[in-house]
Amino acid sequence: MAAKAVILHAALLAAAAFVAAPASAQTNDPNLTQKQLDCLDRTTAAGGGCDKEGGARNGGATPGTAMGGAVVLPALIVDLFPNPPAGTAPQTPADGTSSSNGSSTTPPPAPAPSGPVTVPQGLNLAEPPRAISGEFVPDEVLVTVDGDAGVVQQIANSFGLQVRSQRQSLLLGTTLVRFGITDGRPVGVVLAQLAADARTQRREPNHIYSLQQAAGIVNYAFERITLDAKAASGENVRVAVIDTGIDDSNPALAGVIAGQYDAMPNVPIEKRDHGTSVDGLIAGVGPLEGMAPGAKIYHARAFEGGKSTMDVILSALDWAAEQNVRIINMSFVGPKNDLLGIACRNARGLGMVLVAAAGNNGPKAPYGYPAAFDGVIAVTATDAKDGLMPQANRGAYVFISAPGVEMVAPSGAGRDVVTGTSFAAAIVSGAIANLIHAAPDRSADDIEKVLAATAKDLGPKGRDSDFGYGLLDIKAAGAAKE
Repeated sequence: MAAKAVILHAALLAAAAFVAAPASAQTNDPNLTQKQLDCLDRTTAAGGGCDKEGGARNGGATPGTAMGGAVVLPALIVDLFPNPPAGTAPQTPADGTSSSNGSSTTPPPAPAPSGPVTVPQGLNLAEPPRAISGEFVPDEVLVTVDGDAGVVQQIANSFGLQVRSQRQSLLLGTTLVRFGITDGRPVGVVLAQLAADARTQRREPNHIYSLQQAAGIVNYAFERITLDAKAASGENVRVAVIDTGIDDSNPALAGVIAGQYDAMPNVPIEKRDHGTSVDGLIAGVGPLEGMAPGAKIYHARAFEGGKSTMDVILSALDWAAEQNVRIINMSFVGPKNDLLGIACRNARGLGMVLVAAAGNNGPKAPYGYPAAFDGVIAVTATDAKDGLMPQANRGAYVFISAPGVEMVAPSGAGRDVVTGTSFAAAIVSGAIANLIHAAPDRSADDIEKVLAATAKDLGPKGRDSDFGYGLLDIKAAGAAKE
């Protein structure tokens, strides 16, 4: 037993050092297939159907990168969940939690361990700690658990963890638990330790995601996507938007917001510009009319200071799914996370059209998620002359282009000139609402196919890593036979 303890102690020290090492090499080869991309994202490409050429690729990006001195969000002040500097204690993010019935609750703080927390005896690391890509909350893990609250607490006790929130997830189809790490163990080590317990189904970091707005004259989007502003309508089409808080007193949103949900109720709302602009571009009324006037927006606030976490975003996605929406707009980008991938796949399985920003992190940035997941329409941004926004991400996952450079949109201050793939995604969501209004029985699969088939080709012939299939042509898409 003493020899085993020494071996386990040495393994843990090596694991901690491994987690602190830099992430694996990155690639943005546009010629890779989706299968190859998935293989590249794994710790090892052997097994799981991966071919021998699979290598390692960093699936996440440091969110919020800006170009030319432009900031990602105006007056970006604080990241909600910054990684603490070396030598400081991990900080717990001030986010809200949600109960299984959708109401917002805050669990009582769990008591701190009465003594030093040790790794449970007799447990081997089920898998080597992985080098985690992208930003994440440094003292938390997200775990799906097969069992009730009693089982959750048993797992917490066994592994020296704190239960910070738990809820039944509609889109994940299981209990999602946010465990806190109170003793300073690296996230990668804790994930590997939890893998030894069969009651835990999936284990992920609590990744951080960023809104995709670049700093920036008239809205030229109607003309560029061939949508007749006088005939545009998304009447009664339900669209969910996951974003910042909004200024619902803005005249452009009068009668537009059908429902609101705050996925982080314990964090004060300071910024309302980004969410107001996205909602307005989709369904705004009055002088700043959106692409789909008459659409009903179900708005979930999940960002503050341009940042959110996986736990908060999943809560917002579950709420959106419960509203029976046809479209979900996700104007944010972060690392690849399997829980988000499952939620997106199941939302698509329920018939929802998923639209996401491709990202503003530059041509050499790793792929942005959720846009790069299968079944999600990844939107890049073009200007009034159909030129690509220089800051836009590139890659085989880019699906379609839409106006997103220097457009006038409603904001928390009234109106503003906005730029970013966030807003190009909003243009596409509004355009799709027009298609659904005209043909309510159109499926998500049909909409995706018709957008690809009718897009105006830009750049190299056929689909490419810059423009995807090309510029959205909503007139041609509406006229196409199903």
